[in-house]
Amino acid sequence: MICLAAMTLTMTAAQELQLSYSRPASHWLEAMPVGNSHMGAMVYGGTDTEEIQLNEETFWSGGPYNNNSTEALQHLDEVRRLIFADREREAYDLLEKHFMRQPYGMRYLPLGSVKLHLGHRDVTNYRRVLDLNTAVASTTYDCDGVRYERQVVASQADNVVALRLKASRRGALSFQLGYASELAEKVVPLAVHGGNASIYQLSAKVKNDEQEGVEGALTADVRVEVKTDGEVRLDGESLRVVGATTATLYIVAATNYVSYNDVSGDPVHKNNTVLGSVRRMSFDKLLKRHLKNYGEQFARVSLTLPRTDASLQDTDRRLADFARGCESGEPDLDLVALMFQFGRYLLISSSQPGGQPANLQGVWNDKMKAPRDSKYTININTEMNYWPADVCNLGETQMPLFDMLRDLTVTGATTARTLYGCGGWVAHHNTDLWRVSGPVDGTTWGIFPTGGAWLTTHIWQHYLFTGDRDFLRENFGIMRGAADFLLDFLQRDPRNGWLMTVPTVSPEHGPQGKGTTVTAGSTMDNQIVFDVLSNVRRAMQVLQIDDAAYAQRLEQTIAQLPPMQIGRHGQLQEWLIDADDPTDEHRHISHLYGLYPSNQISPRRHPELFAAAATTLRQRGDMATGWSLGWKINFWARMLDGDHAFRIISNMLHLLPSDKVKDDYPDGRTYPNLFDAHPPFQIDGNFGMTAGVAEMLVQSHDGALHLLPALPGSWKEGSVSGLRARGAFEVSLSWDDACLKEAVIVSHQGGTVRLRSYVPLEGKGLRPAQGDCPNAFMQSADVAQPLRSPELKKTDLPQLQQVYEYDLDTRSGGSYRVRRSARARPSASH
Repeated sequence: MICLAAMTLTMTAAQELQLSYSRPASHWLEAMPVGNSHMGAMVYGGTDTEEIQLNEETFWSGGPYNNNSTEALQHLDEVRRLIFADREREAYDLLEKHFMRQPYGMRYLPLGSVKLHLGHRDVTNYRRVLDLNTAVASTTYDCDGVRYERQVVASQADNVVALRLKASRRGALSFQLGYASELAEKVVPLAVHGGNASIYQLSAKVKNDEQEGVEGALTADVRVEVKTDGEVRLDGESLRVVGATTATLYIVAATNYVSYNDVSGDPVHKNNTVLGSVRRMSFDKLLKRHLKNYGEQFARVSLTLPRTDASLQDTDRRLADFARGCESGEPDLDLVALMFQFGRYLLISSSQPGGQPANLQGVWNDKMKAPRDSKYTININTEMNYWPADVCNLGETQMPLFDMLRDLTVTGATTARTLYGCGGWVAHHNTDLWRVSGPVDGTTWGIFPTGGAWLTTHIWQHYLFTGDRDFLRENFGIMRGAADFLLDFLQRDPRNGWLMTVPTVSPEHGPQGKGTTVTAGSTMDNQIVFDVLSNVRRAMQVLQIDDAAYAQRLEQTIAQLPPMQIGRHGQLQEWLIDADDPTDEHRHISHLYGLYPSNQISPRRHPELFAAAATTLRQRGDMATGWSLGWKINFWARMLDGDHAFRIISNMLHLLPSDKVKDDYPDGRTYPNLFDAHPPFQIDGNFGMTAGVAEMLVQSHDGALHLLPALPGSWKEGSVSGLRARGAFEVSLSWDDACLKEAVIVSHQGGTVRLRSYVPLEGKGLRPAQGDCPNAFMQSADVAQPLRSPELKKTDLPQLQQVYEYDLDTRSGGSYRVRRSARARPSASH
């Protein structure tokens, strides 16, 4: 028999990584999430009634559709003429009338809930725990002298959610098993007799909803199979288990979805196949397979920060006390490590090869009308979902994203031709299960033609982190298609001669005095276009693609893009006009895309831009929505300011008990179950925080592998292992006195690595760096010098901390240890 505690010891984290609570969840944002990418489940840990709320990744509203306006193209020239004539409001009216077409996207739906009516009311010694090391949610308590234990696991290995119930006294376990869903057409208990045993199942048929005139085309089949040593009875629309000591439920779900344009699947056959495999397993065997599969991913990275007595408290209590601990000088840094690893846990649980990408809520949703439909919002949120993937050693979790991009090259090619008369492919600010690629929600948000282009930069970044040429070759067509669209879409601005996107917006934000977000050549667009065209040019060199005319067209276009501009307030301008409001604390800081996730703003190569970015960040403030805080952590890490990055983390770790009381908790940004609060719940903030912590510890985008580039002064000691850096390096670090102590670099493809440190280093093979970085995977972006407002009298350039740089030749598979020089005096990197 497999002992869960024993299995835990084989995982990397001797570190305790648990969300723990001393009472059942009273609402969804207190429940514990488990998932295997295909299914998500929220475990309440109830005693009278246990609820396991379910989602299936393809259970969305509607069916195949598109929203391409056939009127758009004939009005495009007029829209552009009006924008270039500074008549953006009139252009807005035309866009709203002729470009925007419903439906505006489908929504992610809840599948329903498994309900266990247990009748255990007077309980003691209650505990529920989500163990991130094992991805097992457990509930334990005593009732009438009996110890009850439950474990829930969402197994990737076997594509099933499994629940085991145990009682310490023989025959003391009895419960009624039901299923509830607003969309269920029927719920039927089944008993199949044959062989030496009967198979008992609860079967539910759940039909999806229509939306905005798109008829529902999906049907889900949900099965709950019961294995027990007690008696099972059919009881109306439920099953009743009586006199058991142990019972195991195997929960499976599937729909008829095959792809964005094919709904001919057989969900019953899918479920029967899974159940036919798992019913032959004991729970212990299934658990063992799950732990091996999940642990292989999760255990790649560990982060250790100092523990205090606060680590022993319930998670919601720790969250409520976090700010007080920071103020007293004793922050609960172990909660930061837990939150970091919780982001990795959520990504593993919601995005695996062969599945759908993580949406606005990952794979979890309990609402019939989820906020913002829980779609794929690709003007920041979907991108943020995947920022931790490569650096946190979970590169394969991006495969669903790349599969979605492959679909969008098809639907987006139709949109590019129909709306804009362009080649290539385009997607705007949102998409969904059906890969809609036209603008949605309204002109203010929807006219963002670079959302799909931005997503293609993840392909290039994955190549930089892995050096995998085969991967790059396989996905190069996606990148080139985005570049083809941009090359056709860009227009020359008669006012200045630059090539730019038009019409477009800077996501969800407009310049002072214009009354609309509609513009030409927003700074973010210019930065994205620069990256997309540059990435395709570099990929052609890597893959030795011989197309001189196309390469020349890319280079000539890049040279004609608008440079970044520094405005009269010392800020990086968000638009071509100097119209930023220095008192505006808008959640979107889109024009700092060039700082993060891109590498177009460097403290060493572009100090004026770096200073302007800092000014913009100060103007936007340190508080924001949850996901925006996630981005700001990364921004301040790139600013090399660890103390400020930690201040943003501290602002995120404010408890919001529930959405019902958000007015009483105006600064609440994290729910009791550690889900991020916009509010409402959006998972991107969780992923942004995780990426931000990694960025504080390791950076590799600016001409070197920078060790502890933004370590807060209060993080006096700690260690991290398994982070990834560009050039296919794996990095482990330890520090004391808030200063690097030792680093181990594992090279997965060889080559020279340039190391950057705030302290002098020593180690075998180290030599002082000379010239430019010899590793192309880490090279800085070569952007044009900025334009400065004539009203700006002076730019205060950043005062950078002294660094030491070394080159180290590596071979594939080699491990290299460097340490702080014995002559170095420790000094914090913050």
